Amino acid sequence: MTFAIAGRCARTGRLGVAIATNPVAVGARCPFIAPHVGLVVTMATTDPRLGPLGLSLLAQGFSAAATLAQIAASDPRIEHRQICVIDRDGNAVARTGANNKVWSGAITARNVVAMGNYLTSERTAQAMAQSWDGTGTLDLDERLMLALEAGRDAGGQVGGQHSSALKVFADQTFPWVDLRVDHHPEPIGELRRIYDIHRPLLPYYYGRAADPEAFGREADWMAKQGKTYQL
Repeated sequence: MTFAIAGRCARTGRLGVAIATNPVAVGARCPFIAPHVGLVVTMATTDPRLGPLGLSLLAQGFSAAATLAQIAASDPRIEHRQICVIDRDGNAVARTGANNKVWSGAITARNVVAMGNYLTSERTAQAMAQSWDGTGTLDLDERLMLALEAGRDAGGQVGGQHSSALKVFADQTFPWVDLRVDHHPEPIGELRRIYDIHRPLLPYYYGRAADPEAFGREADWMAKQGKTYQL
C-alpha cells in the first residue's frame, strides 16, 4: 500500500523521489538514489537490498531496462515487489509483481515513473503523472512534492497514509533534500509543512559545506536574502 513519484530533472540532471505509505518510515526502505547515476524505488513487499544492487548496476553502465531485468532475475520473490528504475539519461522503467493487489501499476515516461500498489484506483497514479507533466518549469523537489499531493488528493491508497518522504540529489554525494515524516495522521501535509520551512535554506546547507566562512550562520544568511529564519 504505497504510492510514489520518481523523477529526473531534464534541465539539471537532479534525481528524486516523493513517496507515501501506510506503515511507518517509508523513507528508510524504499528510495535509493546516486547522483549522476540513477535511482531505484523498491515497494510493495519491499526488499531494501534491491536498491543498492540496482544502483551498483547503474554505476557500472547498465541501462534502466537492463538494471531492472537483473534485479528481477536475482529475486525469487519478484512477484511480491514493485520496482522502478531511472538511469542517468532519463530512461525510466517499472515492474509490478503479479502478487500485488488491485489497483497496482505504473505510468512511465522519459524521466518519470508514477506508481503505486493497492491504491484506491488508477487515478492516484494518473494524478501524479499529470501533475508532473504540468510543472516542468519548477525545481525538482517542488515538482515531486506537488505530484505526491495530487496523488493523495486523487484517493491515495487503500487504508490511507501514515508516513512519507521526499529525497532529491543534485551534484554532491549528500542529498539536496532528505525529509521524512515517519508517523503522522496526515503525513503528506506534514511533509509539505516541513519542506516549506526548509526550502529557503536548501542553497545554504548545500553551499556551506565547502565554504562555511562565506555562508555564516543560518539567520544571518537568511537575512541577506531578505527572509526570516524559522525554527
